[in-house]
Amino acid sequence: MPNWIRACGTNDVEVEDLVRFDHGDRTFAVYRSPDDEYFCTDGLCTHEQAHLEGGLVMDHEIECPKHNATFDYRTGEAKRAPACIDLATYPVKIEDGSVWIEI
Repeated sequence: MPNWIRACGTNDVEVEDLVRFDHGDRTFAVYRSPDDEYFCTDGLCTHEQAHLEGGLVMDHEIECPKHNATFDYRTGEAKRAPACIDLATYPVKIEDGSVWIEI
């Protein structure tokens, strides 16, 4: 059974940026692409568990602020070392001006 959780408002996320969303003991990152689409990944880098919220978002990638690993936030794919493990991604839906993620 799907478990949809409201993460933020659509206007809370600037284009080519992210917002951090904490739920229980988990951290997520919600992104807004240059194409005005929304995506969600785990909010911690797979290399050393640094929060991605301070990282640079450009095009469709997030760069970890700690060691500059990059990920494609649409797929979670680790694109640059030192990260070699992909980020988990989560389905996103937009309803009534809110971003919802399925966890």
